[in-house]
Amino acid sequence: MESLIQRLEAAVSRLEAVNGGFRPASLPETSSDSKTDQAIDAYSELMEKSLSRVLASAQKIGGQVLDATKVLEEAFSVQRGLLIRIKQTQKPDVSALSEFLKPLNEVVMKANALTEGRRSDFFNHLKTIADSLTALAWIAYLGKDCGPSLPAAHVEESWQMAEFYNNKVLVAYRNKDADHVEWAKALKELYLPGLRDYVKSFYPQGPVWGVTGSGGPSTSTLASSKPVPSSAPAPPPPPPASLFSAESAKPPSKQGMAAVFQEISSSESVTSGLRKVTDNMKSKNRADRTGIVGASGKETGRSGSPSFSKAGPPKLELQMGRKWAVENQIGKKNLVIDDCDSKQSVYVYGCKDSVLQVKGKVNNITVDKCTKMGVVFTDVVAACEIVNCNGVEVQCQGMAPTISVDNTAGCQLYLSKDALGTSITTAKSSEINVLTPGASSDEDWVEHALPQQYIHTFKDGQFVTSPVSHSGG
Repeated sequence: MESLIQRLEAAVSRLEAVNGGFRPASLPETSSDSKTDQAIDAYSELMEKSLSRVLASAQKIGGQVLDATKVLEEAFSVQRGLLIRIKQTQKPDVSALSEFLKPLNEVVMKANALTEGRRSDFFNHLKTIADSLTALAWIAYLGKDCGPSLPAAHVEESWQMAEFYNNKVLVAYRNKDADHVEWAKALKELYLPGLRDYVKSFYPQGPVWGVTGSGGPSTSTLASSKPVPSSAPAPPPPPPASLFSAESAKPPSKQGMAAVFQEISSSESVTSGLRKVTDNMKSKNRADRTGIVGASGKETGRSGSPSFSKAGPPKLELQMGRKWAVENQIGKKNLVIDDCDSKQSVYVYGCKDSVLQVKGKVNNITVDKCTKMGVVFTDVVAACEIVNCNGVEVQCQGMAPTISVDNTAGCQLYLSKDALGTSITTAKSSEINVLTPGASSDEDWVEHALPQQYIHTFKDGQFVTSPVSHSGG
């Protein structure tokens, strides 16, 4: 009898090995529903196809581009791990979510650390990756009351800022190095349509937390586990500030999960200086009425970017509800105006080595006396004017009836397909280049040099003026 029992136990062991383990019919699988498992599989497929394409191009380039791309890979790996743990975790409060998402926050801070210090030859690559990782903040969306856009829309909006630098990579290496061009194209496709369509398909309303009652593990328990290790080299250690800090996630106009998501979108630890304009910063609500946006404690601790110019104090404010004033901003790469309407105007004056993004439709935009300034806008009702500037770049992502360039040396205009009908007027300006999209998304941007020299000939009793044509590439 004892021998028979041993033989039966051996047979059961073999069956368990073949079938992946015996489980009574009354007990469910430990994994959640099949749709959640499909979501994880689809995310793995996104990494295997789209992300690996970016990594393959980076390996051909090597150096800092490869290092930054490995940080990108690490961020996606960490988010995949968080998605797996979300289905086993209770829906958190603000402080618990901050701790739960800490591994992702640390990788994002690592990417931003690569862009700091002395600017390298591959700054545009590094900045593209650092800015693009804000798209991963969709994972903190917990419902319509949290304020920002739905996850898929957030991914698309986040890519817009990164695309400003991505386009610079495409233009700089067009017809020079196919590996850099392929890297930039692959990176865009990772987010659009890659991550955007993935989120739209599986998490249109945000992550689905697997445990709603008190019987499952809490975020504080699961957050203590280590993320999947990455082969990315370790840059200088990031500052101790947390992107999802509970204390800093409580602006006066928002509470609860809205504060968490606002912190993700605007925290310095993610965007290295992005200035979110809150209600208390607007001149109509300020008690002192000075219109000066004061620097925070974190910003005063940053090095290399002066916050005060000789021309006057920096400003980013809405004046009298009609005019956005962006003045004397020096070295600020992530200035954002996203609370605007078609009756308001934007006036950018005396800024240097900065980038401003205007989200939404405004009446008109004026860029005056700026140097090495970048402006990204969606739509303007009247016109975009560039006057008395030197080395500026302006990107129209929507429509603009008129763009005028006056007394400016060095101006790059990026036009979307919807803006190809724009009327461009130039006067007393030089080195004006207009870049338009290729015939398809796979084709490079096409650069057009606007003439700055003219030939005037006297014919039939009047002067006839024609632009000088330049031969060569």
